Amino acid sequence: MMAQKYYAVKKGRQTGIFLTWPECQKQVSGFKGAQYKSFTSQQEAKRYLQVTVENNVQPEIKIQNTALVEYATILYTDGGSRNHGNKAGQHVKKDDKAAWAYLIKYGKYSTSDTGFEYGSTNNRMEIMALKKAMERIITAKLQNEKTLAILDSKYVLDALNKGWLYNWSKNNWKTSSGQDVKNKELWQEILALLPQFKNITFKWTKGHADDQGNVFVDKLLNETMDKM
Repeated sequence: MMAQKYYAVKKGRQTGIFLTWPECQKQVSGFKGAQYKSFTSQQEAKRYLQVTVENNVQPEIKIQNTALVEYATILYTDGGSRNHGNKAGQHVKKDDKAAWAYLIKYGKYSTSDTGFEYGSTNNRMEIMALKKAMERIITAKLQNEKTLAILDSKYVLDALNKGWLYNWSKNNWKTSSGQDVKNKELWQEILALLPQFKNITFKWTKGHADDQGNVFVDKLLNETMDKM
């Protein structure tokens, strides 16, 4: 089994520590003056990035609430879909565009990702964004850090903070009204990921407002849908 490598990008489209060469390559390939290096330990990669990065095209995403400094890892997630041609109450069409995005900040370092599906609902993309972010944190071995997840989806937050998710799992994945839980397979994956986090808090933020992290992921997923 090959040893895990950590790719530290000091200057590129996005800076930080990446766990695979393809991820790193996206940030440095064709970027004038790119600076990057691979390491066999995360600590060495962090030391390499100690020097302040200049001329990075990704703007600094500042956490506005000073209370958030108590968290080692902060993640933002968002999901969306475009079904403007649908009538109210109509099912999503198979060719409707949908996308998810996340931003993870760990100290001075940050990473983000986005993806898409056709014919998916906004709620499905909200869950997918959280699942992908949690998986990335686990891959980076940061799941034991004190973590804050910031979302604008009350649907997802209520499932987590009000105990709906655990109740669904105990009730054979039925809602309190006896209906099948939608997006069951994604919720089951979230349920399996949660115990791996030592200390994670979920917090709501108003979407499309002045929270820079939320604005960033909203823009990222919309850019993805624009390219579909």
